[in-house]
Amino acid sequence: MSRVGKKIIEIPSGVEVKIDGNHILVKGPKGELDRVVNSVVTLKLDDADGVKQVSASVVNEENHKERAQWGTARALISNMVIGVTDGFTKELEVNGVGYKVNMQGNTVVLNVGYSHEVRYELPEGIEGVVEGNKITIKGRDKQVVGEVAANIRKVRKPEPYKGKGIKYVDEIIRRKAGKAQKTGE
Repeated sequence: MSRVGKKIIEIPSGVEVKIDGNHILVKGPKGELDRVVNSVVTLKLDDADGVKQVSASVVNEENHKERAQWGTARALISNMVIGVTDGFTKELEVNGVGYKVNMQGNTVVLNVGYSHEVRYELPEGIEGVVEGNKITIKGRDKQVVGEVAANIRKVRKPEPYKGKGIKYVDEIIRRKAGKAQKTGE
């Protein structure tokens, strides 16, 4: 049995959920998200004790592939509900002498040691905030927020000797020792 898939998703007040076969639409204060889940997963919307709930199930719980899709579908729906109520954020930090970052409209402009500035256009539904050397990416879709943060980090990955580059705020960079000096002969 899928431990994740068995969990019931409680829908908070102010969030509307519509299920049409394997298509689910979630509307909330921060917008709406829709997704098509795998056909082996069956979604059901219940109203137990005045609390709306969404549950997922599969026909054959012994099949490993169906069980995997069961847990995945439940996690995706849970992330959709969290996204339309609270949203998701990722924070990046720019480290390096002379490295700068700023916002111009909906574009992140990075000066990170190249001969030119790198411009990254944020997709629709994603908001960026720059404070000093920190970039905060906000949005309602967890996958898109993570992908945008990863693409910005990819512009200049942190290097292991001085730690220069763009890294996640909670990321730990393993530092290497530099060249060892040769002792006198």
